[in-house]
Amino acid sequence: MNPEVKIVSKEVLSDNWYTLYKVKYDYKNRRGDWQAQTREAYDRGNGAVILLFNPLTGNVILTRQFRLPTYINGNPSGMLIEACAGLLDENNPEACIRREAEEETGFRIKDVRKIFEAYMSPGSVTEILHFFIAEYTPDMKAGDGGGLEHEQEEIEVLELPVEQAMAMIDRGEIKDGKTIMLLQYVKLHGLM
Repeated sequence: MNPEVKIVSKEVLSDNWYTLYKVKYDYKNRRGDWQAQTREAYDRGNGAVILLFNPLTGNVILTRQFRLPTYINGNPSGMLIEACAGLLDENNPEACIRREAEEETGFRIKDVRKIFEAYMSPGSVTEILHFFIAEYTPDMKAGDGGGLEHEQEEIEVLELPVEQAMAMIDRGEIKDGKTIMLLQYVKLHGLM
């Protein structure tokens, strides 16, 4: 742990859906002075995200679902187009993303490749995301996808040409950061 950070207190402000902490800490700045600081941090666990792509057809698999935080922040429909993702729970990242891919998209993927990890909102959220890609073919379709009813998921599965998805970013139709990063990854690395 960083010797220039000393946690003074950690208070739970909310433990309803996930956990919101209020943390008081001392931080040693560049001048060598200790400063008392207070921040809130939202702990929702870590997650994994995957982009399924078919280099033969040039298509990708994305999902569309209602996201309340986007709705209350001005997204008129609340619907968001995203790459398949989920929280790790007790699973390792690869096991999680294999499960989520089948639950959400209906594809039972074979070869999964981890490409990187990233904090998506490090100023307020503790979550680190594990990013994956995997090729898919029509014969990997094992079900309809759509998510789990008991988790109140209602997910629409989209199969789109990657060029259309990239144009949707330009038009502001895809606004999800993790999805944009994965689409750009497959394009930049010549995978599509």
